[in-house]
Amino acid sequence: MNENVPALRLDTSTAPAHDPAALSLYAPDLAVVELAAERGPVVWVPDAYGRMVPMPKHLAPPPLVRPEPRDLTPLPLLDPVAQRFIGAGIGGGALSAGVGYGIGEVINAVAGFSSGAAMWIALAVLAWRTPRSLTNGRSGSTVHIRKAVIKRSHFHG
Repeated sequence: MNENVPALRLDTSTAPAHDPAALSLYAPDLAVVELAAERGPVVWVPDAYGRMVPMPKHLAPPPLVRPEPRDLTPLPLLDPVAQRFIGAGIGGGALSAGVGYGIGEVINAVAGFSSGAAMWIALAVLAWRTPRSLTNGRSGSTVHIRKAVIKRSHFHG
């Protein structure tokens, strides 16, 4: 501690204890007559200690406005608009998958037709158009030529 600074001491015996303003301050004097027309309207408001005290109406705080009652009905888990978006997304995905699958099947059928079925059709047409002589095992055409050679020898000697 510093020796040059005197110590400050509070004397609690002379200090008044905290006493909120008594209501006697607001009591009207009995000797003074006050007319209601001379005095403005007075309202009673609670003070900081919970007591009701009079206050001129024009100085009083505005009254609290009661809020409207809230609607407490339960809301759906998902917003209906969000449900529509989800449904559209799932439906669009299913539609796209179905269209893609269908297009793939058509392409597979065309590829299969060009490589397999078209070959068998071409072989069938070729077999249908070949002459029957080749299919019977005979060689040549269907015209039979018979050649008879008759040789006579004459000796005139």
